[in-house]
Amino acid sequence: MRIPAHSVCTAIRDDIVAGVHERGSRLTEELLARRYGVSRVPVREALRTLEAEGFVVTRRHAGACVAEPTEQEAADLLEMRTLLEPLGAARAAQRRTEAHLKVLRGLVRLGQERARRGTSDDLRSLDGWFHETLAQASGSPALITMLTQLRHKIAWMYAVEAPADPAQSWVEHGAIVDAVARGDTERARAVTALHTERATAAHRLRLVVAGERGERVRNSQHPVNTASPRH
Repeated sequence: MRIPAHSVCTAIRDDIVAGVHERGSRLTEELLARRYGVSRVPVREALRTLEAEGFVVTRRHAGACVAEPTEQEAADLLEMRTLLEPLGAARAAQRRTEAHLKVLRGLVRLGQERARRGTSDDLRSLDGWFHETLAQASGSPALITMLTQLRHKIAWMYAVEAPADPAQSWVEHGAIVDAVARGDTERARAVTALHTERATAAHRLRLVVAGERGERVRNSQHPVNTASPRH
């Protein structure tokens, strides 16, 4: 059975973001195929996709390697997000469905409840789900793809501090949903821009030191398929 390249791509990307594959490290097709339990064909396709996304670079005499972004490149990503997320919210105000609104309102209720109780363990994942759904509601495949890639790359390059006032953050989420529900594009754009600018202040560049994650990362596995790899 041939494993889809996009499944292999997701697995490799997730491990790059998690630091399993360290920045600058080589990504050989043979070792990746063995690690993820697939043939070399989907690995090769996945590496081409990841290179197009900026996670992988091809170096002379070394082949595919994990990219090593500069501080300027990392800063550019945050600036791009401050421009694109408000655009996505404005599009969502025009194109959202009732299903999108139902999910967004449910996430806001849950997030506000958890924030009030001080149970913030899963607030970050709820926040990610909220922004992913908001992007989906834009109805623009190109914009959804760009925002998804931005989230992955920002998670790779930055550590995000918990907000000092998580309840306020979820109040802002609620204001975004209200504007989207009313179809108010300018209001949706404005409140999302303010929310994104405030959130950006919590981002801190990661300091990646080779081996700092120890045995947990070196022994981490991310199988895509349990079948024996084919070469």
